[in-house]
Amino acid sequence: MEFISYLRQRWLSADSLVCVGLDPYPEKFPAGFSDQDGIFQFNKAIIDATHDLVCAYKPQFAHFAAVAAEDQLKKTIHYIKSQYPEIPVILDSKRGDIGSTASMYAKEAFVHYQADAVTVNPYMGVDTVAPFTEFTDKGTILLCRTSNPGAAQLQNLDVGGHPLYEEVARLAAQEWNHNNNVMLVVGATAPEEMARIRRICGDMPMLVPGIGAQGGDIAAVLGAGKAADGTGLIINSSRAVLYASSGDDFAEAARAETLSLKNEINLYR
Repeated sequence: MEFISYLRQRWLSADSLVCVGLDPYPEKFPAGFSDQDGIFQFNKAIIDATHDLVCAYKPQFAHFAAVAAEDQLKKTIHYIKSQYPEIPVILDSKRGDIGSTASMYAKEAFVHYQADAVTVNPYMGVDTVAPFTEFTDKGTILLCRTSNPGAAQLQNLDVGGHPLYEEVARLAAQEWNHNNNVMLVVGATAPEEMARIRRICGDMPMLVPGIGAQGGDIAAVLGAGKAADGTGLIINSSRAVLYASSGDDFAEAARAETLSLKNEINLYR
């Protein structure tokens, strides 16, 4: 199944736009997750507690690679695919290179890790994007207007009467989306820019970081970014869910936080 169809099916069946980001900080785990398989076991508990409430999971590559836990990343994705195959997995690795290297990064995401979509930095142009979009059943999610405080320094630069992030959105929607598998990263902390991007890209799905720890406003995000049918957004929360409690009730607390976020989002749909 093509990724966009897969995602839309999950939006409807779960009645949710919530994505839980899997950003492991082993030092924040409760006691009992310090063995060699601790990251996977922590992720598994979070996934089992929240699986019926989400439209996607988003493991963050660097959080695994920095502690030499790539095997646990692969195991985490395999667990989701085997136990909850209806839920898409987005590998957040923000790759950005050209030629044979970009092709290898695409294989890394889609073949080695078996992710359903991957985040990509399009700064080097179509040469960066095309090796990913050639996997026609997978999703390629391009950084467009991100949620970090310094984003405007480059992304809002004027490039001939409009900001750079709008040019990325235009290219994504009009020139790079031949296989209908391109999406955009648009931060929750920039709702005005999100509204402008939505007008450019139509109903193209957006991955939305910046809710929770970064302070994005849910009502503003829905007002600016939802598609006409009330979907169109993959609203990510990572730390606020994963570390809602540092005690033995961490999984229950993660579920409560996810349910609260889902319900608040659905108020504005």
